[in-house]
Amino acid sequence: MARGQRKTIEEKIAAKQELIDALMMRVESEKRELEELYREKKQKELETVSELITDAGLQPEEVADLLKQYLETKAAS
Repeated sequence: MARGQRKTIEEKIAAKQELIDALMMRVESEKRELEELYREKKQKELETVSELITDAGLQPEEVADLLKQYLETKAAS
């Protein structure tokens, strides 16, 4: 039984390079998607903090000062 024509080494190399290129494009795409998910997560966290500040009736500067005082107290302990 005759088999089909065998690929040359150059064809095999080209096929592997195409596969690698496609996989690299996929990895880059997945990295971009992951970064977008991190941005969304950060935005939601910031919205939650903003709501807490608003509910407490504080200004962002007041909260920043309180956090600085807390960190200084904690570092001194």
